Amino acid sequence: MEFSLSARCQELQTQLTEFMDEHVYPAESVYEQQLAASGDPHSHPPVLEDLKAEARRRGLWNLFLPHKTEWTDGLSNVDYAPLAEIMGRSSIAPEACNCNAPDTGNMEILTMFGTPEQQEQWLHPLLEGEIRSAFAMTEPAVASSDATNITSSIQRDGDDYVINGRKWFISGALHPHCRLLIVMGKTDFDAPPHRQQSMVLVPMDTPGVTILRNMHVFGYDDAEGHVDMTFEDVRVPASNLLGEEGGGFTMAQARLGPGRIHHCMRTIGAAERALELMCQRAHTRSPFGKPLAEQGVVQTWVADARMNIDQARFYTFYTAWLMDTAGNQAARNEISGIKVIVPNMALEVIDNAMQTHGAMGVSQDTPLARTYAWLRALRFADGPDEVHRMAIARRELRRWAPDQRSGGSAP
Repeated sequence: MEFSLSARCQELQTQLTEFMDEHVYPAESVYEQQLAASGDPHSHPPVLEDLKAEARRRGLWNLFLPHKTEWTDGLSNVDYAPLAEIMGRSSIAPEACNCNAPDTGNMEILTMFGTPEQQEQWLHPLLEGEIRSAFAMTEPAVASSDATNITSSIQRDGDDYVINGRKWFISGALHPHCRLLIVMGKTDFDAPPHRQQSMVLVPMDTPGVTILRNMHVFGYDDAEGHVDMTFEDVRVPASNLLGEEGGGFTMAQARLGPGRIHHCMRTIGAAERALELMCQRAHTRSPFGKPLAEQGVVQTWVADARMNIDQARFYTFYTAWLMDTAGNQAARNEISGIKVIVPNMALEVIDNAMQTHGAMGVSQDTPLARTYAWLRALRFADGPDEVHRMAIARRELRRWAPDQRSGGSAP
C-alpha cells in the first residue's frame, strides 16, 4: 500500500481544514441557536445554507463520489478518507459539503443504476444540494440485518408498482428538504432469496406514504429524523424501478459498502476531536492540587486514545486502498472489520473524554454526549457488530475447512 496522499488530496485537506476553522466550528453554536429559535426540531437552520454556499465557492462539494460524472471529478476512496475524517469532526460539516448520509449512498446507486431520466429528475438536484433523500430498507417486525427478511411488497400492476409495508429508523425522512425515498421491498416472494428484492423511487409526497412518528436515539431528537413510516397502496410509475427487478439486494450491497467506510472515516474525525477536547480539559482542571494532565489515569486515557485512533485510521486507509485497487467485493472482510473496530474505538475515546470533563461531558455544553449517542447507534447502522463478526469468521473458517473432496485438510 502506498501511504502518501495525492497532491489533490493534500490540497483539499488544507482547504477543508481552513473551511472548518473559519466557518464550520463558529457556526455550530449558531446552528443550535437557530434550531431552538425555530421551535421545530426538524427545521433547517439558515446558517447551513450559508455554509453550503461557502463550501461550493471553495470547491469543497460532492467530494465523496468516486465515479467521474459530468457533475463531479471523482476522488478515490484513499483520497476521500482524510477529507471525511475532517468533516466527521462536526455534525454539520457533511451536509455543508453535500457529503452527508444517506444522500451519499443514494447518489452513488443513482449514478450506477439510474436511468438518464431518473438521474435528471433526482440525481442532479441531489448533487446540487437542492433536495435531500432517504433510504427505506429497515423494518420493525423482522431482523433487517438480514435484508432477505424484509416483508414490504412491491407489486406490478399494469404500468405501476404498488407498495405496501412498514419501515422504521429511516434517517433523513424528516428533513424539510427530503423529496425522495428509495424503497426496498420484494417484487417476487417465490424467487431465490437474494433475487426477491427490488428498489423503487418514491417521491416523498406520494399518497399512501405516512410518517407515524420519529424515533429518538438515546433521547435525542435528531433534526433529520429517524422515522417510523408506512406505505399503504403507494402507487408509482413502473419507470420508477431502480435497476432491474430482483436486483435490490445487489444494489443494497453496492450502496452499503461505501456507506460503511464513510461512516468509519467520519467517526475517526469525531474521535480525534474528542481526544483534543480531553487534552484541553486536562490542562485546565486541577482537582486535588494538580492538573488532570498530570494524573496517571488521564495520561493512560490519552495514550490509549492516540494509539487506538491511529490503528483504526491505518486499518481504514488500508480498506480504502483495497477498495480502490481490488474492488469493494475483495475488501468485504476489511469493510466489516472497520465497521466493528472504529465505532467501538471512538466510543471508548469519547467515554474517557466525558470522564475528564466531569458533569459537563454529559451536558449540551460539549459535543461529546450527542456524538456518543450517535456512535453507539452506529454499532447497529449498516449491520450490527455481531453480523459483521459472523461474516468475517465464516470467511476465515472457510479458508481452513477440511477439503471434503479429497478428505484432506487445509494446511
